[in-house]
Amino acid sequence: MSDKFDVVSFLNEEAKGKPMQNTRSDVKNIHTSGTTRPPTREELELKITEAQQKLADLKRAQEELERARAALEEAKRRQVEFQTGRQEIIRELTRGVGILEKSELKARQEAEQLSKTLAGLKDALAKVQAIRDETWTKDNYQVELTKALTSIENARMELNSAKLKWPILTTSSPNVEANSDVSTSSIHPNTIANIKFRELCKLGLAFSWPIAAVILIVAIAFMIIYIYHK
Repeated sequence: MSDKFDVVSFLNEEAKGKPMQNTRSDVKNIHTSGTTRPPTREELELKITEAQQKLADLKRAQEELERARAALEEAKRRQVEFQTGRQEIIRELTRGVGILEKSELKARQEAEQLSKTLAGLKDALAKVQAIRDETWTKDNYQVELTKALTSIENARMELNSAKLKWPILTTSSPNVEANSDVSTSSIHPNTIANIKFRELCKLGLAFSWPIAAVILIVAIAFMIIYIYHK
């Protein structure tokens, strides 16, 4: 009984002693693990260097993004400029082509009409210039005269028709106007007053005889036609 009691007492003492030692070591470990110390100068400088490097990286990334954004905006602007410019130039070119096509058609028609008129005037001029009154004889005088008067009248009708179609033919030539002004200004009233009556009669006859001759020729032609028909 005494041996059993001693063993139990020993075990109880061991059981009581060990937990006390473990508890103290655990508390010591807790205090040791929870202890914090201030960073050293080298650690702070390292942290600062790392922060500056991160800031530099962020700045470079920002600059790259800014450049990318600027490039995209420039591409967008050029795309808009391209689309707007293409639409505008297509519209203007279409309008210009339409206007010039109408003008070309009108000019071609006028050119064709002008060519016909020019051919008619040339033909009339050739017929008038072909008249050779010096070859007329006493026998064919009346017939040739009638033909010549007919050619002249046809040429005059052709010219009047051309003047109606082309108003430029009705404008006087600058040289003709200048010559007429010079001839008119060269006749001074005193000069006319100093001319004798006989000379004035000669001048009047000189101006009027072509008209009288034409009237006489026309009258003779009508008489001849009348006699032939009779």
